[in-house]
This record gives sequence, structure tokens and C-alpha cells, in this order.
Amino acid sequence: MAENILEKADEQVAESIRKLSRATSAMAEAIDEGVGAIKLAVKRSGDLAEDLMDDTMQRVKRHPVEAMTATFTLGLIVGGLIGWIMSRR
Repeated sequence: MAENILEKADEQVAESIRKLSRATSAMAEAIDEGVGAIKLAVKRSGDLAEDLMDDTMQRVKRHPVEAMTATFTLGLIVGGLIGWIMSRR
């Protein structure tokens, strides 16, 4: 009787270990896929940022006066906003 119970317990432990092994493998595979997706997204983001920077440099070279005017205006707006926020405190 005790031998029968021990055999069943051994079988259950072995089955639990097999299930745990499968779950661990599935988790490792999911993590690997996630890391691959993140690496791809980072690479694409870097490429897009580089393209945006190149486009911006070309636009500034073609229209320097407009670029300087826009930069000056944006600086005034941001500076005014920061000054207004600081004066409220």
C-alpha cells in the first residue's frame, strides 16, 4: 500500500517536473522573442531619428532665414513660458 502511494507520488513529481520544464522553455522563448522585437524597434528608431536629422539639416540649408526665425520664435515662447511658470511660484 505505502509502495503504491510512493509510486504515484513519484509519477506526479516527474510529471510536475516535465510541465515545469516545458513552461520554463516557453518563457525563455517568449523572452528571446521580446528581446528580438525590442532590438529591432531600437534599430528602426535610430534609423528614423537619423533620417529626421538629415532631413532637418537639408531643410535648414535650403531655408536658413526661416529656420533661424522659427528657432528664435520658439526660444522666445519657451523662455516666456518658463518665466511665467517661475513667477507663479
